[in-house]
Amino acid sequence: MPDPTTQKHYVAPVETESVNVDAVRIADKPSNLWRDAWRDLRKRPLFWFSVVLALVFLLMALWPTLFTQVPPNRDCLLSNSNGGPTEGHPLGFTFQGCDIYSRIVWGSQTSLAVGLIATVIASILGLIMGALAGFYGGWLDSVLSRVGDIFFAIPYILAAVVVMTVFRDSRSVWTLAFAIGGFAWASTARVVRAEVLRVRQADFVMASQAVGQSKFRILVSHVIPNALAPLLVVSTLGLAAAIVAEATLSYLGVGLGSDVMSWGLDIGKAQASLRVAPMALIYPSIALTLAVLAFVTLGELIRDALDPKARARR
Repeated sequence: MPDPTTQKHYVAPVETESVNVDAVRIADKPSNLWRDAWRDLRKRPLFWFSVVLALVFLLMALWPTLFTQVPPNRDCLLSNSNGGPTEGHPLGFTFQGCDIYSRIVWGSQTSLAVGLIATVIASILGLIMGALAGFYGGWLDSVLSRVGDIFFAIPYILAAVVVMTVFRDSRSVWTLAFAIGGFAWASTARVVRAEVLRVRQADFVMASQAVGQSKFRILVSHVIPNALAPLLVVSTLGLAAAIVAEATLSYLGVGLGSDVMSWGLDIGKAQASLRVAPMALIYPSIALTLAVLAFVTLGELIRDALDPKARARR
């Protein structure tokens, strides 16, 4: 019988691979809501299409001479009335003999300027009212919510018609923007209030209260920055609505003066010759539709990107 102390044992070699399961990737940036949204947006072709289209209209509004050298109001000859496209005038002429393409390019200044200013006014008012109501609560929430309900019940286009009729002698881009934005902030305030109510329950707000920070500092430093995502979406959609409101008021004749280039004003003037020269009405309508479509689509895509549930469903 062999001696077990002298017997050799064969051990098969075992290949082991070290895997750093708990290793931390220092080079990777921490994820957050905005970074995840950007990763989702940049993969969607519709987002880039909307951005390019919106940038084209912004460039058209800021530097119209990049797109046309033809003055929109000068060199209007009645001999060109309702004329078709010619060399240097690709879209033809209006009833007054003015170049349609030039008026569309220069008209983007008015439409986008009124839309942007009105959106900024509505966003600032909505942010202030919604943040104060949602964070402080109590009687302040009740008062501000009732004020918002009053403005929410008033159609802002109807209110803008009244304002522009009263101030008919001092019509300007700023007057029209204040008439629209001053009555369109209530919906923004509701969205901000709901988001502030959610954010103020977060742990970092309780930690800020525990270290003795004042309520106003917590609101400005912590709550509002974390409640801006819905405001961005509402503002983008509100910009499209403000552009439509400006065109509607100009079409009704209570917008800016007749000497100002505006898509809505050109649409209103072209309806008289719709049967003989329909393109004078169709071309500004197409420009208005594309501008609104660009900002509405952009707002919808941003809203989906900022919603983790919507990203998970795709």
